[in-house]
Amino acid sequence: MVDFAQHPSRNAILEHPDALDCTLYRPDERDPDADETDLGDARILFRGAFEPPADWDALERDEFYGDADPASFFTAYIEPEAAPGTKQAFVTQVGDFVATIPGVQVVMYFVVDYSDDAGSRIYVLQRDDQSLD
Repeated sequence: MVDFAQHPSRNAILEHPDALDCTLYRPDERDPDADETDLGDARILFRGAFEPPADWDALERDEFYGDADPASFFTAYIEPEAAPGTKQAFVTQVGDFVATIPGVQVVMYFVVDYSDDAGSRIYVLQRDDQSLD
């Protein structure tokens, strides 16, 4: 996991040796049974496990996690490979899916939240532990 002294720039994320290739998908809001739209390729740089804000009480934590295992939540930077302003560019949104292949198996994540801080967007992701078989 990565710890930056300052928030990384777009290029720092794209070129970081620990960044993984990924592909982002967006579900169809009007038709939940439709195939997701392939947004394009990106690089993802995991920061570590998601830590709820210190001011959250037990009820807020329970509402956020629901029935999910808190260990399945992570924070990460995501930068599309397409240059900003180009036709292929996109902005990752809550509800998008992220597919990574850290080894030989695809690992899926669901974007559940994000925060903007000092010019960098930090995403909260939930790992999908269901098998793709």
